[in-house]
Amino acid sequence: MSERSQLQTGRTAAHDSAFLRACRREPVPHTPVWFMRQAGRSLPEYRKVREGTAMLESCMRPDLVTEITLQPVRRHNVDAAIFFSDIVVPLKAIGIDLDIKPGVGPVVAQPIRSRADLERLRPLDADDVKYVTEAIGMLTAELGATPLIGFAGAPFTLASYLVEGGPSRNHEHTKALMYGDPELWADLLDRLADITAAFLKVQIEAGASAVQLFDSWVGALAPADYRRSVMPASAKVFDAVADYGVPRIHFGVGTGELLGLMGEAGADVVGVDWRIPMDEAARRVGPGKALQGNLDPAVLFAGHEAVETKAREVLDAAAKLEGHVFNLGHGVLPTTDPDALTRLVAYVHEQTAR
Repeated sequence: MSERSQLQTGRTAAHDSAFLRACRREPVPHTPVWFMRQAGRSLPEYRKVREGTAMLESCMRPDLVTEITLQPVRRHNVDAAIFFSDIVVPLKAIGIDLDIKPGVGPVVAQPIRSRADLERLRPLDADDVKYVTEAIGMLTAELGATPLIGFAGAPFTLASYLVEGGPSRNHEHTKALMYGDPELWADLLDRLADITAAFLKVQIEAGASAVQLFDSWVGALAPADYRRSVMPASAKVFDAVADYGVPRIHFGVGTGELLGLMGEAGADVVGVDWRIPMDEAARRVGPGKALQGNLDPAVLFAGHEAVETKAREVLDAAAKLEGHVFNLGHGVLPTTDPDALTRLVAYVHEQTAR
């Protein structure tokens, strides 16, 4: 039996889960639910276990990664776990001098803005992230039939952090490089695509049942710029992991005008934020793709009846989709009441039980 056949055999328990069936656009017993940032600051047990431990250190400790990843599965009864990590972990692993500063986000000591700077982006090897392989092995043993989603940052979003030196509202340095030196920009994204693909491969080979590519900042681009300057790198990532046969999810924020192109890049599932209804998103993406989303995370602060009303709107708009994974339109906000998430999972399950 080949190595990949063995990997598929190892995922048999999760193969018929509602989440993976929805990703494959197959009939489901109920609409599956998971939440971006479901493992994190909204959970008191997360804050307790993370106390005194820096974010990047937490991502490199298999014991913490395992516990934090499992916490929302235990509490909320979600249909999938998502690996606890951060999109800059592979950059840190190859030696980029960066840190995640509380209240700010990733901060890069020396931004990448010249061709000479590219030499700092060496290839990622599995040995660079042994802690990821170890943590996923521990997790899949605990999760049983619950699928584990691996993830990585998309080339554009990683490039934005590297070029800006940290989070940016206008992405002026990023766009200046993209427009002003398109050859350097293409080479930068190509290197990041290789690093991202390698990071996803490590997760899949360790046992992840699906992967999600987060392109958090790509909504800052016009469709023509996305197609010309970003889509080739994202497509390279998806192509690199296609042979593993696991569902590939593509998500960005503010991407209503890019949804069709994001689907063209190679995803099996396209994530949708809260700005457009799911039926309109399906029209833009076109046939042959499942969709994921898209309740506004802020709705969870509005009270139980309002949450159910808005969740019902999402479910109604998604009723005719080929495959639907219920999620928020972005990550769980830090001050969200965890009980609101637990009730939402139960509501979606009850309302969609076949």
